Amino acid sequence: METKLKDPVMVEGEWRDGAGSGVGRVLFTEEQIQQKIVELGREIMRDYDGLQVVLVGILNGCLPFMADLMRQVKMDMEVDFMSVSSYGGGTQSSGVVRIIKDLNFNIHGRHVLLVEDIIDSGLTARYLLDNLRTRRPASVEICALLDKREARAEEVPLKYVGFECPNRFVVGYGLDHRQLYRNLPYIRLLEEDSPTS
Repeated sequence: METKLKDPVMVEGEWRDGAGSGVGRVLFTEEQIQQKIVELGREIMRDYDGLQVVLVGILNGCLPFMADLMRQVKMDMEVDFMSVSSYGGGTQSSGVVRIIKDLNFNIHGRHVLLVEDIIDSGLTARYLLDNLRTRRPASVEICALLDKREARAEEVPLKYVGFECPNRFVVGYGLDHRQLYRNLPYIRLLEEDSPTS
C-alpha cells in the first residue's frame, strides 16, 4: 500500500505539513538539526586542525546536511560528490550497491570525510569505505546525520554522528520516499505505526 503524505505548504513563512491522516510525527526539529550541525562542525575543525579535508557528499540525500555542515567547518576544504544506489525506490536497502557518479578528482594522500544523511544497514557505507581505501587516501572517515543502529547488517566505524535514529523509515532534510519530501526542514517518520523490517 502506497504511503501518501500531504504536500507541505508555506504559511506566513513557516512550514505546515498537514499533520494527521496517518502521517508520522516529527523526530528531529529544524532547530535541533541546526544546533547539532554547529556541534559537528566544531568537532571536525578540532580533529582536522592543520589538515586539509575533502568532504565527499553521498548524493542525493546529503545535500541539505552537506550545505549546512560546510558552512560550519570554517577552514580550508575541498568538496566532491558521489552518487550510489542501493534502494531502488523502496524503503529497504537491496544490498546491491552501484556507483552512479564517481569522484571528480584523485584522493591519494588526502584526508577524506564521507558525509551521509543516514547509515542504516551499513552495506553502502562499508562498500564506499572499502572502495575509497583502495585509492590510498591519508584517511577516510564518516560523518552521518542519522545512525539507524538497529538496522545494521554490516558494522562500519562512524567518526561523527548527529542523532541515533529508530528503526523506522524517515523523511525530510534530504531523506526521501520515492524522491519526495527531501525539502522538509526537519525529519519525520514516514508512517507513525509502520516499523521497517
